[in-house]
Amino acid sequence: MDDRLEDMMRDIGEDSFKRAHVHDTLCSDKDTPLYPGCTNFTRLSAVLKLFNLKAKNGWTDKSFSELLELLTQMLPEGNVIPNRCYEAKKVLCPMGLEYERIHACPNDCILYRKEFVNSDHCPKCMASRYKKKDGDSSDDVVTKKGSPAKVVWYLPIIPRFKRLFANANDAKNLRWHVEERKCDGQIRHVADSLQWKKIDSLFPNFGKESRNLRLGLATDGMNPFGNQSTNHSSWPVLLMIYNLSPWLCMKRKYIMLSMMISGPRQPGNDIDVYLSPLIDDLRVLWEEGVDVFDAYSGEQFNMRAMLFCTINDFPAYGNLSGYSVKGHLACPICAKDTNFKQLKKGKKTVYLGHRRFLNRYHPYRRLRKAFNDHPEDGDVAKDVGKGKKKAKKKSDVQKKSDVKIAWKKRSVFFDLPYWSSLDVRHCIDVIHVEKNVCDSVIGTLLNIAGKTKDGINARLDMDLMGIRKELLPQQINNRTYLPPACYTLSKKEKTSFCECLQSIKVPHGYSSNVKKLVSMKDLKLIGLKSHDCHVLMQQLLPVAIRGILPDNVRKTISRLCLFFNAICCKAIDPLKLNELENEAAVILCQLEMYFPPSFFDIMVHLIVHLVREIRLCGPIYLRWMYPIERYMKILKGYTKNPHRPEASIVERYIAEEAIEFCSNYLSEVDAIGVPKSRHDGRCGGRGIQGLNVKSMSAQVILQAHLYILNNTDEVEPYLSDHKNILKIKYPRMNEKGLLIEHNKSFSEWFKEKVAYDGSDSDTIKWLSYEPKLPRIKTRLWHLRPTMG
Repeated sequence: MDDRLEDMMRDIGEDSFKRAHVHDTLCSDKDTPLYPGCTNFTRLSAVLKLFNLKAKNGWTDKSFSELLELLTQMLPEGNVIPNRCYEAKKVLCPMGLEYERIHACPNDCILYRKEFVNSDHCPKCMASRYKKKDGDSSDDVVTKKGSPAKVVWYLPIIPRFKRLFANANDAKNLRWHVEERKCDGQIRHVADSLQWKKIDSLFPNFGKESRNLRLGLATDGMNPFGNQSTNHSSWPVLLMIYNLSPWLCMKRKYIMLSMMISGPRQPGNDIDVYLSPLIDDLRVLWEEGVDVFDAYSGEQFNMRAMLFCTINDFPAYGNLSGYSVKGHLACPICAKDTNFKQLKKGKKTVYLGHRRFLNRYHPYRRLRKAFNDHPEDGDVAKDVGKGKKKAKKKSDVQKKSDVKIAWKKRSVFFDLPYWSSLDVRHCIDVIHVEKNVCDSVIGTLLNIAGKTKDGINARLDMDLMGIRKELLPQQINNRTYLPPACYTLSKKEKTSFCECLQSIKVPHGYSSNVKKLVSMKDLKLIGLKSHDCHVLMQQLLPVAIRGILPDNVRKTISRLCLFFNAICCKAIDPLKLNELENEAAVILCQLEMYFPPSFFDIMVHLIVHLVREIRLCGPIYLRWMYPIERYMKILKGYTKNPHRPEASIVERYIAEEAIEFCSNYLSEVDAIGVPKSRHDGRCGGRGIQGLNVKSMSAQVILQAHLYILNNTDEVEPYLSDHKNILKIKYPRMNEKGLLIEHNKSFSEWFKEKVAYDGSDSDTIKWLSYEPKLPRIKTRLWHLRPTMG
């Protein structure tokens, strides 16, 4: 252990020692036994292990102080363990990295740095830099210089990258994408994407050094006070390192908090002001690089880094990109080619015309009545900026001016020299698309108030568009009657749908308790979270709608669910991406044929662009918000001081960062941010609780098949025919003998009969096939949804 602690002290760096002025104290703590005669623990190792438990289990400082006081009494006299949390933190001072508190204008105009570092008023809005207390004049505020009006916390990224390479294990992991990545033509990692390869070709000096970092940036607002209603908004800015393996790059240990933005309101489009310190460091890392010691190879090298993409929900997408994600040009990929309609009755914008994404000879392009009573003769829609050049028309000029209006600002990311060369700068978050689509589908099927896309206004919009006249509202006895559509469910069908979901039982950890999401009283689903919608769309919804919808609608919804399942795979064949892209367009066209126009908001339209981003940026599970939202929940747990939420979050993050760093040098201490698998027997995981996995014999399966045949109404005529044949064949056999003979021969006779005569019923055809007999022991938990 002493050798590893020496390595840790070497890797901390001289700058930290100069700042903390406790180098001698750290050396002393390393050599001081916990109590006289103790050989297992020193003062330093004991404090590190205790702090590791504190961070891993989210203990408060108060509870940790009480534990230290108890340990002080339990250990032998002469022990040197700290008796307060504050004293224990002093031991970790050298391991913690610094952060900067930067004052900001309360109106989000500027940061008081660089040329404004000595200013007392904002040069743009003239707001005071400091808070004004009751009774103070504006001159008193400047003279006293009390608390700043607004603060942003910046955690410099360069020293943190240096510390990663200072550890040999992390330095080895940071070149995984070159040395250990499986290259079999499948898209398994961001390094398999076209954008990664394009960067290597455009900037060969950057691409030839495998240790140069490629980063993902994510940010979103959160309420640090839990469920309490408040206007306060905290925006953490997080960085992910894509050089790491897929099972590490989205884990808590390697998600780096780089900035904490706070305020009484969301930063909105002014978020660029707060991102400027981070952008400055990213420019340095791209243009000049930083000299870093690689502990794995034992050499010094010039490290550079670039921002590969950003990961946000759609409103934050607009804030970071500067593009207006509302209105008739809300799709940032289609831009001026967005096919929208402004509905007057519903007073909303819908996005139709997905037939233009089909190939030129697709039969849907010629259909009239099923769509807008017009054929689709336009060119096949491609990426923005591609396609045939046409003569400028007045409408084209108007579209270009509309696009200029849609851009609200020039994003600060364009200060990075390589940013304009990226094909995808801001990724569409699939989990929010999936959640919104799920809410729309279930809300419309169950006619949930406030979530359904059907109603009087939606039917009147059909009248304005001249489609589906048979569904227009009708006045009967002074009451408005809406004729049932193909997606309308009766009360009996809604009950069947809800009972199916309520009866589903899933393994521990698979999802929320589905039963609690179903309200049988109101026949609706309540409290759906993003992961609940993920499970519904991936697995449960196709099961719940069987037998309660027309075949065309049911098959379309099932195809939609299968599409989401396919794009969320961890390994994707690039040869199948064109097929998936065409499948997305076909599904949206079929939805247009059955669902009302108001169903097609911008989130439904974005489905057509998801495959494009897989091709350019890699698998979805490395670019969605699930790990980000889980990490934000952890950051919320850091809020122990409600008067200074961001300060307490940053302080506890710095402490955990130091503990995580020290854990690399102590073999007895587990890492905090890399959880153990629950299914690994060596880690004590119990797998699926309460489930006995059994393999059934062929005899049992055939017996079950016969039971189904004997108890299905549609098979009854075949049962009668077979029994009559047996009575003719064996006239002297008693009833018991006839029953035994029937059970032996009916399945084979039924199969031959259906194959010879044919049948119009799909049920009869499926039942005539013999069940597939098991060859290996089957397990039920392979259906667990992909969560990265």
